[in-house]
Amino acid sequence: MAKTKEKKPETLGSMTRFLLGLALFAWIFRSFIVAPFSIPSGSMLPTMWIGDYLFVGKWPYGYSKYSFPLGIPSFEGRIMESLPTRGDVVVFRPPGQEDSDFVKRVIGLPGDRVELRGGVVILNGEPIKRERLPRDFAMPVTPNSECKPAPRARPFVQPGNDGVMRCLYPAFRETLPSGRSYTVLDQTTVGDGDDRAPVTVPEGHVFLMGDNRDDSLDSRFTPAVGGVGLVPMENLVGRALGNFWSTDGSAEWYLPWTWFTALRPGRIGVGYGD
Repeated sequence: MAKTKEKKPETLGSMTRFLLGLALFAWIFRSFIVAPFSIPSGSMLPTMWIGDYLFVGKWPYGYSKYSFPLGIPSFEGRIMESLPTRGDVVVFRPPGQEDSDFVKRVIGLPGDRVELRGGVVILNGEPIKRERLPRDFAMPVTPNSECKPAPRARPFVQPGNDGVMRCLYPAFRETLPSGRSYTVLDQTTVGDGDDRAPVTVPEGHVFLMGDNRDDSLDSRFTPAVGGVGLVPMENLVGRALGNFWSTDGSAEWYLPWTWFTALRPGRIGVGYGD
């Protein structure tokens, strides 16, 4: 009769090796492939909602120290660098605020000349095509998404057929010269960022804007007034890919069933490409 091979008890060393291997795999995955990110503000409405959780692709633009957790390893510049495409939604670390992740849309690339007149983006001397959509964007008012009109804009809240109160924002379809298009909100044409003198994007930088044009401190504003200014390519973390979760803010972490009652299922799977 063959002897049954005796199973060796798990040792502390084998468990330690397993945990170290798991940690190494997680570090490689987050550093080189994708990492999670959450949306804390309404600056990218209607594309991104507060409470969206999304994956950020690390490979599209190459790697810098901001690609890695805790900035380790730390080095200058970017390896395997590739320029974004106009219209990409990117996660980045603003100069002077490198401990925080921001998200905006790429409007201008190195050498581009960008200005604004009455809220219309002028790219290399030509206005970007913009058309008013027949319906306003109706944002459900939830615990994490209050109605937030811009200064000098008229707030307009009304109930939907389901009884949910919604905040209405004027919506426009903006189309880049490449044909790529997306929806932006423009609550007023007299906002602080609606008129900007021409600026030429320097080498190694990008010009970024939020889709909620009157509620976004982006490249139209300098860091001195809370904006991000012209963002170095080195500071890009990656490209937004799509949502894997979304919550309306009504959940309590200690009440697990509320994680699902707060879920916005229609937002899961929303992508940010073409």
